[in-house]
Amino acid sequence: MTEISAAMVKDLRVKSGAGMMDCKKALAETGGDIEAAVDWLRKKGLAAAAKKAGRVAAEGLVGIAVAGTKGAMVEINSETDFVARNDQFQGLVSKTAQLALGQGDSLEALAAAPFGTGKSVQDEITAAIATIGENMSLRRVATLAVGDGVVAGYMHNALVPGLGKIGVLVALESTGDKAKLEALGKQIAMHVAAANPQSLDVTSLDPNAIERERAVLLEQAKASGKTEEIAAKMVEGRLRKFYEDVVLLEQVFVVDGERRVSKVVQDAAKEIGAPVALKGFVRYALGEGIEKKSEDFAAEVAKITS
Repeated sequence: MTEISAAMVKDLRVKSGAGMMDCKKALAETGGDIEAAVDWLRKKGLAAAAKKAGRVAAEGLVGIAVAGTKGAMVEINSETDFVARNDQFQGLVSKTAQLALGQGDSLEALAAAPFGTGKSVQDEITAAIATIGENMSLRRVATLAVGDGVVAGYMHNALVPGLGKIGVLVALESTGDKAKLEALGKQIAMHVAAANPQSLDVTSLDPNAIERERAVLLEQAKASGKTEEIAAKMVEGRLRKFYEDVVLLEQVFVVDGERRVSKVVQDAAKEIGAPVALKGFVRYALGEGIEKKSEDFAAEVAKITS
């Protein structure tokens, strides 16, 4: 019997786009003949994924899973919004989010994790590509955890529970009432979905972003004819406004439109019965940062007919 090496499986995966277990089986069925294995996969409809791998996948779903002190969020992309309403795809995203609770923030670990069907998460996605007929990709994963407290999740305009296009996780630490703590977490998560902060606090804001903003503000102040000393003071004042726009704890809470989020957390401690600390948040908006291909039908026709 021909020994099937990891290199052979990898080679077949590259050639066919099929899942790892399917490639291994195909090689076993064909005595290790790569080309024959490709044909075997094609006959089974498992190599179809390779033809779709080059297509831009910027739609799909964000999925959230929360279990007490842990929360996980994933994004799996597809080519069209239509797939997001497919039951198989929804089940795939939901199960992957649940599995992410035990995998941490490693995309590679999540992709390799057993799906519960004899396949890995990545192999299950590859199989879905073949059956649903669109390119798909596991794009990112994030997890939050606290020692004593809650991780609250919120999905804006959820398509079904836990699945949608804008997802948020918020981690709160406290020894107080967990039900009230979770209610606070959901309100803050709703705020994050709407306000889209860049960081939790000023110290965790990207230093490069601060310096860029400082340079712009300084040039604006100098252009107004102010002295160096006055310009420097103007910059510091305007930086505080910048922080109010992009730092979560400095933002005005969208729920009441009055208090800063830091004050909301501080005030909540009285009702919850113990000090509360906002430890972190994650916000995913479906497809953000993916460059979508612009289709120019007229140019495409001209190219073909020229």
